Amino acid sequence: VLTILLVYSASAQAAEEAAQTNVHKNRIAVMSFQSLTSEENGGNTVFCPICGIGSASGKILEGAEQTVEEIFVDRLRKVKDIELIPSEKVQSVYKRISSEKLKEPFIDNLKKVGKELGADYIATGFVYRYVERVGYKYSSEHPASVIFEIHLVKTSDGSAIWRGYFDKTQKSLLEDIFQIASFFKGGAKWVTARQLTEQGMDEVFESFPKF
Repeated sequence: VLTILLVYSASAQAAEEAAQTNVHKNRIAVMSFQSLTSEENGGNTVFCPICGIGSASGKILEGAEQTVEEIFVDRLRKVKDIELIPSEKVQSVYKRISSEKLKEPFIDNLKKVGKELGADYIATGFVYRYVERVGYKYSSEHPASVIFEIHLVKTSDGSAIWRGYFDKTQKSLLEDIFQIASFFKGGAKWVTARQLTEQGMDEVFESFPKF
């Protein structure tokens, strides 16, 4: 009887491990984030290439899009049941497809990239403003200001199933008492643009899909 129980236990464990191995992980491709600014003499409004919603824009620090993408990917790695497709492979496929289909709508190119990569979803983002703090932790001449937008697009039909949008310029408590929570979240000091981005990423991820 003991032998039978041991054999059954080993078989059950093997079956459970096999089931866990076969659990489908949603494959996500992350496109390189882009910095977008409004056209000259066109005001300060810029429109999202995916949803078409207008947003305020402004100065963008060089390399800001890579910073926002890096922070996004870092948060994405902590989401269960997803598999990230290597960035180099994603960018290579997108570069080829976009060069072949110059006049194709942006969303159509994303769908083609996703299907070729075998991705369930494609994530991409846009930076509309990224201004660094001028000053120090406890005394700032100009505060950090960040606006970014991220979309998660379903490869099969091109529908955007999630939108993360963040727009904030840090203010002192004297300027806006309603920002007391975020001010103390930043250590009751003037944060850098990266720190503000990290706060914003945590906020938008609160609504990220549960796979």
